Amino acid sequence: MARIVVVSGSLRRHSVNSAALTTIRSILDRRGGEFHTSEIRIADLPYYNEDLDVGSGPAAVRAARGLLIAADAAIISTPSYNGAMTGALKNALDWLSRPWKESPLSCKPVALLTASPGIYGGADAQPDTRRVLERCGAVLIDHARAAIGNAEFLVGRDGTITEPSVVAELEGLVEATVAAVRGHHRVPVAA
Repeated sequence: MARIVVVSGSLRRHSVNSAALTTIRSILDRRGGEFHTSEIRIADLPYYNEDLDVGSGPAAVRAARGLLIAADAAIISTPSYNGAMTGALKNALDWLSRPWKESPLSCKPVALLTASPGIYGGADAQPDTRRVLERCGAVLIDHARAAIGNAEFLVGRDGTITEPSVVAELEGLVEATVAAVRGHHRVPVAA
């Protein structure tokens, strides 16, 4: 069974990015138990402080690093705050990029998407986020750009997105992630 960890760059309770990830988790669940998904909750992480990053670090950081280490790939969704990823996501990536040269992000396949109430779907946050992930040593999964615009109108009562064109976009991202897991870790995943 392959393991995928999801990370929402938003702290809001009714986040459209979290809804996009909930939709992705349901897409993965429909694949008949091939995948186990888990979530890193960035709200649980303290502000990065190297003084705290001794030994294995704070408990929430240890847990987040453990989830990422155990994962075959990660999927990150973030809104755009002033043209960049959220500060909370950047903080999480600072924690997850350490220890230097041995970080849980090093060589980890990562897919990226953005979602926003705006018409461009937070796409302007993607270059900055990609740059930071590459600096952290992540392997960015090659997939069509996923940027969900006008997202607040797309989330249903169950917390998922059902708009067919967006679901198809997310299914494409899932397929690219599955292909990366198969190619990167040689994890046997049933077709």
